[in-house]
Amino acid sequence: MSSPFPGMNPYLENPDLCSEVHHRLITAIAIAISPPLRPKYRVAIEKRTYRTDSEDSLLIGIPDVAILSVKQQDQKPDSSATTTLATKIENKSVTVTLPSPLEIKEGYLEIREVSTGKVVTIIEILSPTNKKSKEGRKSYLDKRDKIFETNTNLVEIDLIRTGEKMPMITHTPDTDYRILVARSHRLPSAQLFPFSVREPIPNFTIPIQKSEPEIELNLQNIFLEIYEQAGFDLTLDYNIPPVPELSGENQEWVDLLLKEQGRRK
Repeated sequence: MSSPFPGMNPYLENPDLCSEVHHRLITAIAIAISPPLRPKYRVAIEKRTYRTDSEDSLLIGIPDVAILSVKQQDQKPDSSATTTLATKIENKSVTVTLPSPLEIKEGYLEIREVSTGKVVTIIEILSPTNKKSKEGRKSYLDKRDKIFETNTNLVEIDLIRTGEKMPMITHTPDTDYRILVARSHRLPSAQLFPFSVREPIPNFTIPIQKSEPEIELNLQNIFLEIYEQAGFDLTLDYNIPPVPELSGENQEWVDLLLKEQGRRK
């Protein structure tokens, strides 16, 4: 069954599904744009890795069990004598939670010139980590700034409503979602596609090198394809509000839309 929304499905922003959506979109975009780029260019799926603490993991919705499960499996039961002594000591103590490092891996795309290996365009799909986590945001913004100092284009896809928007000097409406296309030869000017949960994801073009035709991407179609391929309709409960929650007017719109389509009782 297809997605009931005209554009981005806000139910897929749930922390339990967000990572899967990110990986599927990255792969689907790579598959979609590869044919028109051949044989001069290839699309590489890359990843960056950094470490964050348990405080950040709570902000971006990563459960503590993801951090603690390995250590718990390695623990051995204490002897009865030791357990009795430990219990007496624990009665005088207070349980606290310490920062625990967590390794984060995020995928992105690079369009590379085959003959030289030069990276001409980077395509990023933002994650909650990029918009909420201290280390995640810093890591991404550092990379973003370095891209703007080179001859590499950047396509930045933000399908996450929560968290801090990526910085830009021009004041723009605070829409739900954004797609930024930054062509290196036009910086500091860039093309922004703002849109809401009520609108289809807009089509846009992916720049290559200055004198070459750009590749059109229909992200809406790609999104609908992965929704069905992944069977998200089998796991989503449209009888409850999405996580994170929508604003009042948008929530009312979602309630009506889902009832009209028979997705909500």
